[in-house]
Amino acid sequence: MPSSLPVQGLEELPGYYIRRLQQIAVGIFLDETAHENITPVQFALLFAASRQAGLDQRTLAARIGLDTSTVGTVIDRLETRALIQRQVAPDDKRVRLLSVTPEGAQLLERVVPAMLRAQDRMLAPLAPAERPKFMAMLKRIVEQNQAWSRAAKD
Repeated sequence: MPSSLPVQGLEELPGYYIRRLQQIAVGIFLDETAHENITPVQFALLFAASRQAGLDQRTLAARIGLDTSTVGTVIDRLETRALIQRQVAPDDKRVRLLSVTPEGAQLLERVVPAMLRAQDRMLAPLAPAERPKFMAMLKRIVEQNQAWSRAAKD
C-alpha cells in the first residue's frame, strides 16, 4: 500500500460506515417485511403519498430524497401492483398526481408494524438514552449536507 495515503483503512472513514449502515438498514427492513414483498423505497413512496393525496411525482421525489427517474420506476412497479395510481393534473396535462389505492393503504397498514420493528432492530446496539442523540446527529448531517444530494429538490 502506498505510504502517502492519509488513511490506513476504510474503517477510518465515515462514508464507509454510512454505506454499511444503509446496507444493514435495507437488510433488516427486508427481513421484517419479507412476507409483504416491499422494498424500503417502495414503502417510503407509499407512506409519503398516503400522507398527502395528489402529490406530483417531482414533489414526492423531493420529500423522500430520491431522483425523479428512480421515483418514476418505483411508481411504475407500484402501479402495476395496483398500490398507487396516477391521474392527470387538471391544470397541467404533463403532470401526474399520485394517490394510494385502497390496496396500497391496506398494505401500509400491514407493513407499518414490521417497519417499526425494523427501526428498533437498527437502533438496538444503542442504549435507549443514546438513540435520540444519534437521531439528532444523523438528521443534522443529512440536513446540512442536503445541497450535495443528487435527489430531487423541493
